[in-house]
Amino acid sequence: MFAPKKRNALTDALVYLPVTGAEAVALGEALVLTSGKLTKCGATTAPTFIAMGACTGAEATAGKLIPALRVSKEITYETELTAAYAGIAAGAKVTLASNGLGITATTTSGVAEIVDWDGKAVGDKVRVRF
Repeated sequence: MFAPKKRNALTDALVYLPVTGAEAVALGEALVLTSGKLTKCGATTAPTFIAMGACTGAEATAGKLIPALRVSKEITYETELTAAYAGIAAGAKVTLASNGLGITATTTSGVAEIVDWDGKAVGDKVRVRF
């Protein structure tokens, strides 16, 4: 889950947008806008939104709008490592986890820049920006 941690004096600008049909969305999931609808962000694509609400696939098909926070370089997000990362370093850019809720230890084509971290093991908290 990506949660806004530090905002550098910005206020949260939530927007309510539809989700791609039949796609479930989890709170804190990294998303992009495609054809006017939110969809899961790929591992090597920087997200443009973070889900601030959730919906089931059936709700998405029915046209439910969910709140989403527009991603900004001014916001630092807290998330978790989904893979151990012994070589973690500030400034390294890593890919997103396949579920859009965390980061990996893969630096090839990385999009999430590491700011700081609590540990190097799976599940440890990490702060990133996009």
